Amino acid sequence: MLKILFSPSENKKNGGMETKKELFGSNDARESILSEYNNILKKRDKESIKNLFGFKKFSDCLPYINDVFDSPLMCAIERYDGVAYDYLGFNSLDEKTKEYLKANTIIFSNLYGPILGGDTIANYKVKQGNNIGEFVPDKFYRDRFSYQLDLYLGDSDILDLRAGYYDKFYELKKPYTTLKFLKDKKTVSHWAKAYRGLVLRAVAQKGINSMKEFMALEIEGLSVSEIRVVKNKTEIIYDIVN
Repeated sequence: MLKILFSPSENKKNGGMETKKELFGSNDARESILSEYNNILKKRDKESIKNLFGFKKFSDCLPYINDVFDSPLMCAIERYDGVAYDYLGFNSLDEKTKEYLKANTIIFSNLYGPILGGDTIANYKVKQGNNIGEFVPDKFYRDRFSYQLDLYLGDSDILDLRAGYYDKFYELKKPYTTLKFLKDKKTVSHWAKAYRGLVLRAVAQKGINSMKEFMALEIEGLSVSEIRVVKNKTEIIYDIVN
């Protein structure tokens, strides 16, 4: 089976009607960091909340000031709403493709840590790189979830579509594949998010189950330029052709 590692997004959709269920790994391990997040919000200290969320105006914080233990829930793959998720276009996909994404995508949340695409989460806000009280999210989840991720990924093929920052949450020790996108021989940075979303969409639509199948997949607007292998990392370099 192919497992895809993916980044979260700063933007999120509000609302949700999903039922609560166990998240990937251990909910007990998350309890302390989620409680700390809730405590910061309950104190209603405007500066602390603005700093946590990364906003300059407190009015921008209001939609996110919710109890994460008692808020409407939505599947993670549907909750996030940034560039990559716009290009993934989850809501435009058929049910079989949606179920593939829920089961095979692992998203590295700044609050919840590693979660499956189908795990149900509340609307929240943590600016990338910010601590949650005394907790450093990437270190917290790396220390507590790396072993569980090692076991979960097992013999699966791995396509790592995370932005570089989220490598801090989990270091892959087995063979994996990453992608790089070039436009006019220059590395695409910000818009790499869009192409990661497009790749994830294509993978899900075709129900790709292995890297062998992925290598045979034609993705509109992308052409394989080079493949580099260094230790356990295979990097596929794409030229953007449209």
